[in-house]
Amino acid sequence: MRFLKRPASVGRFAALTAALAASPAFAQSSTTPAAQASTNTSTFDDGWRFSLGFGAFETPRYQGASSTKFQPAPIVGVSYGRYFFGSVADASVPFGLGAFLYRDEHLRVGVALSYDLVSPRDSSDDIRLHGLPDINRTLHATLFGSYNLDWFTVVGAVSQDVAGENEGATASLDLFGRYSPASKWTLSAGPGITFGSAEYNNTYFGITPQNSTRSGLNAYSPGAGIAALRMTASASYLLSRHWTLGARIVATRLPGAVGNSPVVEKKTQMTYGAFAGYAF
Repeated sequence: MRFLKRPASVGRFAALTAALAASPAFAQSSTTPAAQASTNTSTFDDGWRFSLGFGAFETPRYQGASSTKFQPAPIVGVSYGRYFFGSVADASVPFGLGAFLYRDEHLRVGVALSYDLVSPRDSSDDIRLHGLPDINRTLHATLFGSYNLDWFTVVGAVSQDVAGENEGATASLDLFGRYSPASKWTLSAGPGITFGSAEYNNTYFGITPQNSTRSGLNAYSPGAGIAALRMTASASYLLSRHWTLGARIVATRLPGAVGNSPVVEKKTQMTYGAFAGYAF
C-alpha cells in the first residue's frame, strides 16, 4: 500500500471525468469541484487523444434544494497537443473549447470557453421557486491552473459569464490527495472552496423586491462572498489499458449569507455519481 503515480490512461480519464457535464452540481456552479489533474506528462504529446463514456448522478434539483434529481451525463473529450474540446482537464469546465497556455511536468495554465448544457435553475424545479425567474444557460470564459505532484494536486479556476445572463464571476480552489492501494486502483479526496461575485450570489441566492412580491419570499441580497465549501472523494479502477470505472461523492455546504437565503431549503448538499469510459 503506497502512494503512486497513476498510469497514463487513468490520469487522462480522471481529468476528463472530474468535470462531468450536464448538472448544476458539476457545471459552473458554486458546488463545482475542480478537476483532478493528471500527473503524468505523457498526456502532453502532440498527437490526438479521445475519451468517450457515460456517467449517472444524483444531484440537488438546484443549489439549496432539499430534493434531488437523476442526471445522466455523457463524457466526450478530444485533444490535440495543447488544444482541447469537450470535458476540460484541469478545470471546472464540463464542456468547452480551450488551450493550455503553459505546461510542464508539474504546472499547467490554460483558458477555455464553455457553455452550460442544462439550465442551472428553473422556476418549475420546486414550489419554493414559483414567482422567481429562471437562471438561463450561459457562456463562460475560464482561466485555470493546476500544480501536480505524484500524490497531490492544487487546482484553481476563475470563471466569468460573458453572455450577459447576470451570472457574474466565480473563483474556485481545490486540493486533492491521491492514494493507490493497488496498481489498478486510485483513490482521491480533498477540500474545496468557491467565491462568488455579488452578481453571481444575487442571481443564485438573492431575491429582488419585485420577485419578492411575486413569490412571497422575503427580499434578500447576499452580496459577494463564499458561495460554497465542499469535500470531494472519488475512486477509479483501471479495467484495462483503455477502460476505466469510477465513482464520486461531493458534500457541499452553503455557508454564511448564501446559506441564509430564503431560496435555500438545505444548506448541506450531496451529489453521488458513477461513470464508465474509454480513453484512446
